[in-house]
Amino acid sequence: MANAPHSTLSRRERQIMDILYRRGRAAANEVMAELPGEPNYSTVRTQLRVLEGKGHVRHEEQGLRYVYMPTVPRHAVCQPALRHLIETFFEGSAEKMLSTLLGSEGSKLSDEELERLAQLIEKARKGGRR
Repeated sequence: MANAPHSTLSRRERQIMDILYRRGRAAANEVMAELPGEPNYSTVRTQLRVLEGKGHVRHEEQGLRYVYMPTVPRHAVCQPALRHLIETFFEGSAEKMLSTLLGSEGSKLSDEELERLAQLIEKARKGGRR
C-alpha cells in the first residue's frame, strides 16, 4: 500500500494515476494514448515502474503485456491530497477553500448541487463537526 500521499507525485505521475483511477486498469500503451502531449512509450513504461516502486500501482501479466492498476482506492488518497491542498493554499481552513470555490465556481453550480451542499453542511452541524 502506498505511504506517500498523491500530492507528492510529479505532474506526469498524477496524470498517469488519474488515468489508472478512471480506467481501473491499463497497459502502458493505453496510458500513453490518454496522456497529453506526445509521450514516449519507454518513458511511460519507466514512469509506471517508478510508480510501482513507490507503491502506488501494481501490475499483472496478461500475455506479453503488463496491465497496471492502483494499489489504493481513489477515495483513500483523496482525503490526504485534499488536506494537503487546504493546508498549502488555504491556511488549513476548509471555510476559505469553500469560499474560494463557491466564489469562482458557485455561479456554475446547479440548484440541485447547491441543495446537496446545504444538506452536507446541515449534516455536519448535527454531527457536531464544527
